[in-house]
Amino acid sequence: MRILLIEDDRDTATYVTKGLEQEGHTVDRCADGNDGIVQIVSEPYDVAILDRMLPGIDGLSIVRRARSAGIHMPVLFLTALGGIDDRVDGLDAGGDDYLIKPFAFSELLARLNALTRRPQLVGEETKLKIADLELNLISRRVVRAGTDIDLQPREFRLLEVLMRNRGRVLTKTMLLERVWNFHFDPRTSVVETHISRLRTKIDKPFNGDLIRTVRGCGYSINDAP
Repeated sequence: MRILLIEDDRDTATYVTKGLEQEGHTVDRCADGNDGIVQIVSEPYDVAILDRMLPGIDGLSIVRRARSAGIHMPVLFLTALGGIDDRVDGLDAGGDDYLIKPFAFSELLARLNALTRRPQLVGEETKLKIADLELNLISRRVVRAGTDIDLQPREFRLLEVLMRNRGRVLTKTMLLERVWNFHFDPRTSVVETHISRLRTKIDKPFNGDLIRTVRGCGYSINDAP
């Protein structure tokens, strides 16, 4: 793999770089957020590892800019900010995984391998459609009734999961696992909050509600009442 590491702590950067190179990977290092975003938009990488707190541009802003530029490579946050809200912020910004310092190198490597094993869209459907709502997985564009809808990265992922499971009830736990990579219930209202945001954007301005709450069970999306 060709990996971009954006980390301002020299000891951590050296430790991670040495370990990854011993595994046969190529690592480019940046210690500054400004340099990091330049590398992301100008060079192709299989995966990026970055800290949240960086000189120049912070990690969240880097990922948001990359996603806005249409760059969809996997991103792993490697940071000391380990609260639930911190992790939610990182994933909502467009990150794919979140590892908290201090960390075991074996876990870092396993997470990177898991991210890069995710199937590409080649040979798969690239557009999802329900009623007058369309989601394009390549352009990351969402349209309903001919109107473009601006979604944040985690809102887009939530809508994608719902649309891929059209007519099926997905529980809060299932959504936490598939959208936020939480394999436990962190007692957070993040699912409810994002469902509410999605409804505000894709249901309220239009005729007909597509997202439904199944009381006591979870959520589903369908064009049938």
